[in-house]
Amino acid sequence: MQRALRLLEAVASHADGAPAKQLARETGLPLPTTYHLLRTLTHEGYLLRDKGVFVLGDAAARLAGRGDVQNRRIKIEDSLARWRDELGVPIYFALYREGEVEIVAVADTPSAPAVEEWADFRETAHAHAIGQCLLSQLDLKSRQDHLDRHPVESITPYTLRNHRALLQRLDGLGRMETLVERQEYALGTICAAIPIVAGSTVATVAISVPLHQEERLLPAVERLRTEIGRLFNSAVFSISI
Repeated sequence: MQRALRLLEAVASHADGAPAKQLARETGLPLPTTYHLLRTLTHEGYLLRDKGVFVLGDAAARLAGRGDVQNRRIKIEDSLARWRDELGVPIYFALYREGEVEIVAVADTPSAPAVEEWADFRETAHAHAIGQCLLSQLDLKSRQDHLDRHPVESITPYTLRNHRALLQRLDGLGRMETLVERQEYALGTICAAIPIVAGSTVATVAISVPLHQEERLLPAVERLRTEIGRLFNSAVFSISI
């Protein structure tokens, strides 16, 4: 495996490809071993042979893409963990992708645990801050499609009672306004979600606190908004994963 990776790295360093003998010299591999690995990598789609030189194939490109996704996920998780430690509250990151709410990452601690997913987050977007924030960023057609598939229903005594009440709340939000939800998904918990706009990606970063600590919520939200702004202004962060 290591020898194959060395060959792939060597091929990747040549934009116009390289012949087998050159790759053998650069990797320090015996020529027969190099030929064997090149044939295997070509058969598997990681390399292509074109006019006597080897270039990266589609499978290598897909492998690199998966690596990029993993790197972006690690950056997101690291950022959430840092914010969690600074603010002392659970931090959530979520996307709206392919018609569903997707919780990508959560950072919490035993002393500040995340909200337990006792009712499927995807089916109850109308009842929690994360889902409402994501729905607020959709166009009317996409929002209606989601609610047709996942109708509004009460899951606590504080959940919005019907479709109309939810739409009124979402329509009343200002652009990039933080959405706050009190006990609509989990009793004894208050949550806030900050919308994130990056191209066509619909995303949010959210926090939660126990209801008796409500006074901590808005200061934490303001600090989090500042941190998010700094992160995106650094131009080294992507939320498309």
